[in-house]
Amino acid sequence: MKKLRVAIIGQGRSGRNIHGAYFLSEQNTIVEVVAAVDAIADRRERAKVDFGCDVYEDYRELFGRKDIDLIVNASFSQQHYSIAKDCLEHGYNVLNEKPFAKTYYEAMDLIKTAEKHGVLVTAFHQSIYGPTIFKIKEILESGKLGNIKQINMCWSGFSRRWDWQTLQNHCAGGVYNTAPHPIGIALDLLGWDPDAKVAYSHLDTALTSGDANDMAKIIITAPGKPIVDIEVNSADAYPAKNIKILGDRGSLICGTTGDVNIKYIVDEELEARPVTEEPLRKPETGYPMYCSENLPFHEETFNTTGDGFTTASDIYYKRLYDTLVNGAPLYITAEKAAKAIEIIEAVHAENPLPLKY
Repeated sequence: MKKLRVAIIGQGRSGRNIHGAYFLSEQNTIVEVVAAVDAIADRRERAKVDFGCDVYEDYRELFGRKDIDLIVNASFSQQHYSIAKDCLEHGYNVLNEKPFAKTYYEAMDLIKTAEKHGVLVTAFHQSIYGPTIFKIKEILESGKLGNIKQINMCWSGFSRRWDWQTLQNHCAGGVYNTAPHPIGIALDLLGWDPDAKVAYSHLDTALTSGDANDMAKIIITAPGKPIVDIEVNSADAYPAKNIKILGDRGSLICGTTGDVNIKYIVDEELEARPVTEEPLRKPETGYPMYCSENLPFHEETFNTTGDGFTTASDIYYKRLYDTLVNGAPLYITAEKAAKAIEIIEAVHAENPLPLKY
């Protein structure tokens, strides 16, 4: 079986602890790391030991190598666009970590550059392949919840950050760093509707040491589709479940791992309730009565195993492998990644925060 020969740019949290961890796991049977790049010497030495690969201080030292099938660009977020474009222009397939780019223009430029040079570019929206997301789609397809009216996404908690991910000049903050997960999942549940847009947004800072947002509210709408309400808030000590979906026949709630719970009604089990203008009365006394009933709810729990990183990474890379090796259609395309960036860029344009650093 052919293995994908991969070069990783960046040996930080994403490059080493997410991509690298998967490449070193027992699940990985399809990827061989042939090179790793990092400006920090001890990270290079660790990569040499971990992967048994060549290491470089500068990504441009990769250019000219013919044994690289894919470059994983896990550099600083503000470098994603420039490094990806350079690698594409040198004829390499590129997988960008999130965010795919800073702006929609940059995202579309990467797409055009890839097309020009006959290579592939896309983004690591692996959360879409999380086990609970697959189960959600199955439940929605069943129709048990009826017509879906609203999707709530909450990627919140109570924590402080003081690293480069708090700086606007590093293309950072909660929306660029964390929100690609719920935004990508939400757009996927909306069928990647090209008319999806930001109806309302608000950004603020709370606990961060930097100048980029750590509080965000984003509402996305699309014609004939459910409204999406997204919160990414670092000052929420009582965060809700990651995902809640409201239909006109029931609701769903779940995290990114574990059980998916639904509660719903079945029309055939309901007593007919034609509308009336007459005041409601208690049958036994004739006294005024509040309009209410005990609905015959059904409840189901679906167990899922795995998570949105380890399990989802395995699925992501196996599907990417099928595209690069066997020519299968790519599901998470660069165009879909660009749509997520279009949403993210609009949120920042509507809510400029003071630049302090």
